[in-house]
Amino acid sequence: MEKKIDKNIDITVKVWRQRGPKERGHFETYQLKQVSQSASFLEMIDLLNEQLVGEDKDPIAYDHDCREGICGMCSLYINGHPHGPDTSITTCQLHMRHFNDGDVITVEPWRSAGFPIIRDLMVDRSAYDKIIQAGGYVSVNTGGIPDANAIAIPKHKAEEAMDAAACIGCGACAAACKNGSAMLFVSAKVSQLALLPQGRPEAARRAKAMLAKMDELGFGNCTNTRQCEMECPKNVSITHIARLNREFIKAKCRD
Repeated sequence: MEKKIDKNIDITVKVWRQRGPKERGHFETYQLKQVSQSASFLEMIDLLNEQLVGEDKDPIAYDHDCREGICGMCSLYINGHPHGPDTSITTCQLHMRHFNDGDVITVEPWRSAGFPIIRDLMVDRSAYDKIIQAGGYVSVNTGGIPDANAIAIPKHKAEEAMDAAACIGCGACAAACKNGSAMLFVSAKVSQLALLPQGRPEAARRAKAMLAKMDELGFGNCTNTRQCEMECPKNVSITHIARLNREFIKAKCRD
């Protein structure tokens, strides 16, 4: 089988520009030449910013940090998909070999009422932090550290909790959802604790508090379109949403 060799390509990039949360935004089109297909998508944005600075123009503001798919900050909507056309990766893990010479690439920020735009491609995702503060934790007494195997947890439960804990809070689920729902994020954070013995004592309070905070912050509800599951870079399953609903119904029945 012949190995495909990366080459340099010329592309057109349409970028959403918005000077502030209250300003009116618009698309601007830029030409970028001789971009290596070995470059990551964020490296391409860096090259574009160098070009803009050289032309005495404002560089494009965008969020990034780890550049290895862990922090969830590189939240870009690329050609109609959160994190771009590839699957199971974040924007920083997307490479230019997924694009061809002459392609037009449209880059937008997350579109959700819960994620107001700060500037250009940068959005305020602190709403997710507030949801976590509402109940995404366990209360423990201080003191000596128990042995790791002091509490026996079935292997399948531990693995399912770990699958839920893979969520990096990037916001792709809410950005992809037509309702702007954060249910996949909330359910992942509820599941990872509800499945473990340490999380059971506060399970009822947690489910009610986190859902109430989600509603308060302007996110929509789930109508099972499953777009969140398709676009999630960590493959979090909507079965966690079913568990969240069960936890919430059980909690309300106890009231």
